[in-house]
Amino acid sequence: MRIKWFSIVRIIGLFFVLYYHFFENQFPGGFIGVDLFFTFSAFLITGLFFDEFEKSESFDLTSFFHRRFYRIVPPLVFSILIVMPFTLIINRDFLTAIGKQITAALGFVTNYYEIFSGGSYENKFIPHLFIHTWSLAIEIHFYIIWGLILFLLAKRVRKSEGTVNQKIAILRGQVFVVAGSLFLLSFLAMVIGLMIGMDKSVLYFSDLTHIFPFFIGVILASISGVRGLPRKFKEKIEQQSTKQTIGIFIGSLILLLLLVLGFKLHFDSWVTYVFGMLVASILAATMIFQARILHEKTLDIVEPKGLTFLADISYAMYLYHWPFIIIFGQFVGKVPAALLTVPFSTLFSTLSYYYLEPLLRGKTVPLFFDQSKQLLGKSKLTLEAIKKPGGAVLGILLVVMTLQIFRAPQNSQLESSLWLSGIQQDADALGTLEATLTSAKSNQYMIPKGVSVIGDSVTLGTREYLLAHVPNSSVDAAGNRKMNEAIEVMEAEIASKTLREYVVIAVGTNSLDDYKGHL
Repeated sequence: MRIKWFSIVRIIGLFFVLYYHFFENQFPGGFIGVDLFFTFSAFLITGLFFDEFEKSESFDLTSFFHRRFYRIVPPLVFSILIVMPFTLIINRDFLTAIGKQITAALGFVTNYYEIFSGGSYENKFIPHLFIHTWSLAIEIHFYIIWGLILFLLAKRVRKSEGTVNQKIAILRGQVFVVAGSLFLLSFLAMVIGLMIGMDKSVLYFSDLTHIFPFFIGVILASISGVRGLPRKFKEKIEQQSTKQTIGIFIGSLILLLLLVLGFKLHFDSWVTYVFGMLVASILAATMIFQARILHEKTLDIVEPKGLTFLADISYAMYLYHWPFIIIFGQFVGKVPAALLTVPFSTLFSTLSYYYLEPLLRGKTVPLFFDQSKQLLGKSKLTLEAIKKPGGAVLGILLVVMTLQIFRAPQNSQLESSLWLSGIQQDADALGTLEATLTSAKSNQYMIPKGVSVIGDSVTLGTREYLLAHVPNSSVDAAGNRKMNEAIEVMEAEIASKTLREYVVIAVGTNSLDDYKGHL
């Protein structure tokens, strides 16, 4: 049973993410599309859990993990294998540590890999090709934790006395309470992390602080459902008109667009973390709620095939779009790169969803093109029929991926340059300190003449130029340095009497929200 109009929610989430990655400056808050996916995913699996329990009074945890594995892992592996041959045409710097990136993606720990490597969508000179798999990591971690919790709750409720309907009601209540508690824990962790000044990339990528949208979806499932519906929700369906349902759905979408465009949500803004992601998840839940009602109101209407198609391939589109926009962006501008990314991603996503996934599940796949039928002499494909040609293609892709991993540099040219500049900077700092201690006083206050430049990785990259063109200058720079850290460096130089007469602080996009107060 497919619930109509859920497709719209998935498509909206996909559109937000794609448009953000294609045109970040015009749609800076589009990354909250991931939170829409989180909310919908948790709603769906929890709703199906209630349906399974209602049917069998049990929850098969092994089957649950099996279904999640075949839905997530094969498309991910396929996408990595398809993308890697395209890396043959780009600068080797974009292959930096690609083996670690692939390992993190397939191990579903990309979120922690990015935390420890200082990754972010917005502050990397050389973006990681598989950074977007951070969301899959959090999703898998949620499935494991929440699957175990649901299994324990189902086992406990099954032993209780009463009818199936009574047990379902108890189970819904327990799920609501547990999900509400975990939601509060995660969201409070996000707020506290901001209050104590934790790096926003850490808060964004961490399971603990970014898992709360899932529990909003779980709470929604506990009061509504996918197939089986609680009595109060059925009453809500009867009371609410079709026009009201459509109006609330469209109103929620408009509010979501206003949230992204009006508030100008940014990756490094505290408003995004305290307000933006929470409101986006609640609005997503509202749209899911109304879509479920609308399904019951439009039983005689068939969902347009275009919506169904885009919803079907949305997961695979998410997998392909990011590496392709990075690869094509090396040769053309943003708009042409986006125009190339969309058809390539659509093609491979279609092959993944309609051919690869069902074949791996042991299903037969119909051939839609007469030419294919004539070529193969069959009207349907099976895994057995494509084993030899498919194995050959797989072997070639594996060889290409392996070669690219082995030829990938461990550090990009930029990182190597910054590393060498850092070493030279430390050597110069020692020389400056020695000169200050042994030379005559510059003036009555022992302040060395010249300019002290304190900056981030951009400053470090231009260090040699600054030293050559700014007389009597010293440069102290480090990657991802923020305003408060720059001030600490300045205070240390004051204490060591190496701070010069004039001071330039250049931390660029790494400045804090309250940088004026620090200044």
